[in-house]
Amino acid sequence: MSQKNIMEYETVDIDINTKELLIIDQTKLPGTTEILRLSTAKEIWDAIYLLQVRGAPAIGVSAAFGIYILATQIKADDFDTFYAEFAKQRDYLDSSRPTAVNLSWALKRMDAVCVANKDKYRDELLDILLKEALAIKEEDTWVCKMIGEYGLELVKPGDGILTHCNAGQLATSKYGTATAPIYLGQERGYNFRVFADETRPLLQGARLTAYELHSSGVDVTVICDNMSAMVMKNGWVNAVFVGCDRVAANGDTANKIGTSVVATVAKRYNVPFYVCAPTSTIDMSLESGDLIPIEERKAEEVTEMWYKERMAPEGVKVFNPAFDVTDNDLIAGIITEFGVARAPYNESLKEIFKKKEDATK
Repeated sequence: MSQKNIMEYETVDIDINTKELLIIDQTKLPGTTEILRLSTAKEIWDAIYLLQVRGAPAIGVSAAFGIYILATQIKADDFDTFYAEFAKQRDYLDSSRPTAVNLSWALKRMDAVCVANKDKYRDELLDILLKEALAIKEEDTWVCKMIGEYGLELVKPGDGILTHCNAGQLATSKYGTATAPIYLGQERGYNFRVFADETRPLLQGARLTAYELHSSGVDVTVICDNMSAMVMKNGWVNAVFVGCDRVAANGDTANKIGTSVVATVAKRYNVPFYVCAPTSTIDMSLESGDLIPIEERKAEEVTEMWYKERMAPEGVKVFNPAFDVTDNDLIAGIITEFGVARAPYNESLKEIFKKKEDATK
């Protein structure tokens, strides 16, 4: 059991000397803080699939570091041979989880850099790949900070905020997405009251969000997922902030299962529901949320995990989607690092990308 505060750790990092990916094993939190050192394709794939590292931005950073580490292991002098193996490892890592677009986004970005520098010597190409992976992590911290700034403009000191799953520092490089306004508010004396849905069946809210917020001195209360209506009806919640794993062009968003329920309840009680989404999670190639692939996971997560004894009858059927899609008409705004998009999202998200393009010129 570590004596360090969980917020003092890097969620995802790299040991440049040993060429290893460093992650906190989030399946063991909050009881045990264990840093895993990963160097093989199978280890990195498993870490993403088994949720030892999770959260769309953190998965993207892990994939970037991971493909660089695997590239250092390729023994080839000519680019074509090198790239054939690189592409194989890229596709393998990309197969670990289907819903979070940051995984494929980061791998495509690393791939583009690799191809653009195919004329470089191997060592120089590897250096360029490392710099790109480090840039992805550094940009993630800036993105989360900006989401926090824009999100903070939508609330006032003393407000009650509800969040679902974990879109906190443990899901990103720093600050988180949905928690970024909370952390910035904490630094500036806003004294928010936060309600963290436990988030069945994997309890990311109870195990992770509540853990990191409590460790940071935030006033946080854990509630079961089916209690959100009561706290909203009581007037204790002034805004909902959630993260997301993919946004379609029309503003439909995929996030951890149960998010759409929270959005529906928030609409009933006139509580604004905000989605915190780095532009890297926005997939303009998908017309609507109906096209977002939804990962289904093992039944044991529902029937056995976290229980001393099995809590459902043997042989019973289980439906265990990891995500659901929140329809755009339930969303008050999508908070990005380049501002807040509002309905109609087909137009406002294009404006967000125009701002991003202008900023990078």
